Amino acid sequence: MAASRPAPTAGVFDISTGTAELVHSIDGGWLLSINGAQSSHIDPDRPEQLDFEYMRQAAAAIADRYREPSTPLRVLHLGGAACALPRSLAQRYPQSRHVAVEIDAELARLAREWFDLPRAPRLRIRVGDAREVTESLLPQTRDVVMRDAFSGSLTPEHLTTVEFTQAVQKVLVPGGLYIANCGDRRDLNSVRSEVSTIGEVFENIALISDPAMFKGRRSGNIVAIASDGAVPDSADLERTLRSDPEPARLMTGNAARAFGSGRVRRDA
Repeated sequence: MAASRPAPTAGVFDISTGTAELVHSIDGGWLLSINGAQSSHIDPDRPEQLDFEYMRQAAAAIADRYREPSTPLRVLHLGGAACALPRSLAQRYPQSRHVAVEIDAELARLAREWFDLPRAPRLRIRVGDAREVTESLLPQTRDVVMRDAFSGSLTPEHLTTVEFTQAVQKVLVPGGLYIANCGDRRDLNSVRSEVSTIGEVFENIALISDPAMFKGRRSGNIVAIASDGAVPDSADLERTLRSDPEPARLMTGNAARAFGSGRVRRDA
C-alpha cells in the first residue's frame, strides 16, 4: 500500500516572488495567500470543490459548453498557484489534460508537495511567464485557455493587450473558449478596458459577475468569456449562476460589448 501524503503545515514560506502563507481553514481546507492576496483554496478530501466564486463561475461556463464528462478537454491555465481549478476540472473530466503555467518555481514545487494534485500527463505545471509560454505553443492545440494571473490585485499588463489576446486566439481550436479572470476596483476602468481589448480580437464575448460588481458598487472580479464561436449563454447556465451561494449575473451580446467601453490596450 502506498504511503499517505503528509498533511501540509500552516505557516509563511519564502517563494521566488515573495512569500506564500498557508492557513488551515475552518472547513478543513487550506487557504493559500501570495504576498498577502488570497490566491487558492483546496479541500484535500473534495477535489471538485471550488471555494472562490470566480472559479465556480468559470467552471460553470466550461460545463455549459462541454457537458459530457468523457470530453477529452485540453486546458491551458495561465497562473497556477495551488492549481485549485485544474484539480477540480481534472476530477470532473477524467480524460482531460491540463497545463498550469506558474511564474514562481518555488511555489510550483510547494503546491506539488502540499497537495495531492493530478500527475502528468493529467496536470503538468510549467514554470515560466504566461505570455512567453502561450506564444511558444502550437496553433489550435487547446480547447480552453483560462487566464488567472495576478501581480497584486491586477493582471500584469503584458497579459491584457491585443497582441497577447491574439496569441491566445491562435492556440485555441475553432470555437474554443478564452476565459479571463479580471480583477478591478469600483471605478471599473481596468476591466472595461480589458473587455474592450478582448472584444477587439474575439467575435463573441460574455461576462459573469455579481450585479453589484457590474454597477461599480464594490471591487472584485468579473469573468470574461470569449470565443470565435458561440459563448455559453444557456438558461441552465443562468440558473446555475443564480443558485450559487454568491449569485451572479450573465451578461451577453450587445450589453457585454457595451460594458467594454475602455481603451483598447496594445503593446507599447
